[in-house]
This record gives sequence, structure tokens and C-alpha cells, in this order.
Amino acid sequence: MGSNPEAPTPASAPAPGQPPAGLPTPTTAAGREALAAILARPGRAVIALDFDGTLADIVPDPEQARAHPGAVPALAALAPKVASVAVITGRPASVAVRHGGFASVPGLDHLVVLGHYGAERWDAVTGTVHAPAPHPGIATVRAELPGVLDRSGSWHGTWIEEKGQAIAVHTRRAADPQGAFEALGKPLDELAARHGLIVEPGRMVLELRPPGVDKGVALTEYVRETGARSVLYAGDDLGDLAAFAAVERLRADGADSIPGLLACSGSAEVPELSGRADLLLSGPGAVVEFLRSLASRLEAGTG
Repeated sequence: MGSNPEAPTPASAPAPGQPPAGLPTPTTAAGREALAAILARPGRAVIALDFDGTLADIVPDPEQARAHPGAVPALAALAPKVASVAVITGRPASVAVRHGGFASVPGLDHLVVLGHYGAERWDAVTGTVHAPAPHPGIATVRAELPGVLDRSGSWHGTWIEEKGQAIAVHTRRAADPQGAFEALGKPLDELAARHGLIVEPGRMVLELRPPGVDKGVALTEYVRETGARSVLYAGDDLGDLAAFAAVERLRADGADSIPGLLACSGSAEVPELSGRADLLLSGPGAVVEFLRSLASRLEAGTG
């Protein structure tokens, strides 16, 4: 699916204390079809969401990121009405669970968190994480990365995030965030290639991780596992492009097509994503409001 010439103005979150707004209308025919399918047969729908930038605001220090205050109540209201809710994130699954406050929440009994782009899985019903051993290249990259940053002149203001199955270099706190991001592209690509890894760019972050796993693979496998007949995916960053592409493939799969709704959360920094979205939401607050409104619509049975 190419760029969307009918892209709407992003929907904003309502003022505190106001009642939930009505569901915004997707701007594309494919998006409207998918929303109608979700409303008609919610028990066959998967609601999949990125974490950072979608359920949680982007902050300078990722360790300080927390889910929007309304996210857990909205998900708890929605989850019992659909086939499944999945959070798909590049973070370790346990970190997303902790920062999201997802554990032991009534109504979220069957929430699934697919961490490290689907390499890890946390199921609320068991409260356990299933994860493979880290790629052997991660340990070597961890040892070499400080020298690479120093030689590139990008050490000051950058920050390394340990992610277990991956390592991320953030430039948002550098004096020139975009300049540091661009300067690190080639040396990090070379470092990753030497050790069998790839570089995943994001919003002022470059992540070195194993190949062969991405949000698109994770989402496709989970939709097939659940037997879902409709899907919604909401994201905000370049790492979500693979999930967008997966939804586009699912809804173009001939007789076995699955309607899919693509929502973009406030990504002025990522036009590649917003240009392919069926629905623009102004940020995590608006995403939460959309989820709350969807739960209300399903509760009322007016889909």
C-alpha cells in the first residue's frame, strides 16, 4: 500500500473528565472495512500494539518510560471482548510488562507481550517469559561498542541501552541528536555485520539485533495462531513498518484475506509510517482514548 493522500488530521485525546469520544473513522476503505469487521465479530479480532510511543510517551531515558495512565484500564475493558490483545515491542518482554503495569490485572488474563520483536513471549495467564539464548554476536558487540562510539566522535550525549537480546544506542540526548544518529549509521552497520547482526533504526535510536525476527513476523504468526479474522495494529516508529507490511499482506491474501486496520500514533518524525496508516492518532493519549471508545462500543453492542 503506498502513501495515503487522504490522510486525516490526527485525532487528539479529549480533555480530562470528558466522556469518551466516538470512534474516529479511518480514512481508507481498507481501514473502514477492518474496523467494521472488528465491531461485527470482536471475538475473532486481535488488537496488537507497540509500546513506546504508542502506549507510552517517548521520553529521553527509556528506563523512565511508563504506560499512559489510562492504558491498562482501557486494555482491561477491551481485552475480554476480543480474541486477544498483544503488545509487540523491541524491548525485553519483562521490561514492557513492568513498565506497562500489565501483570496481575483483572481483565488482562490473556494479554500476550511479544518482546524483542517476537523472540520473547510473556503470557499473563502464566506470568512467565519464554526466551531463547542471546545471539553470540551480542556479547562481542557489547564489548566493542564503546570503542566504536569513541572513534566516531559520538560518545558524548549518546546512551547505550542493554536489552538482553539486543543493544540500542540512543542519540536523543546528544547536542545534535540527528547529526549523531546519521554519523553512527555506517560504523554501527559495519559493527553489526561483522558479528551476524543487523541495525534497526528508530526515532533517534539505532538497535543492533539478530536478523530474522521483526514485528511483522511476530504479528503474522500470532494472528495465525489465534485464528483471528480481523486485526488492528498501532505503532509509531520505523520498527513498526514490518508490522504494517504484514497487515497489508494479510488483507491482500486473496480468498484468505484478513481485514486489517493500521493506526499511527503521533509520528510526525516518521512520515514513512503515517503515510501508510488508515488512522492517525495524536499520541498515546489518543490511542488510549480510541481503545476505550472501542471497548465502549463493543460493550454497548452497537458495532
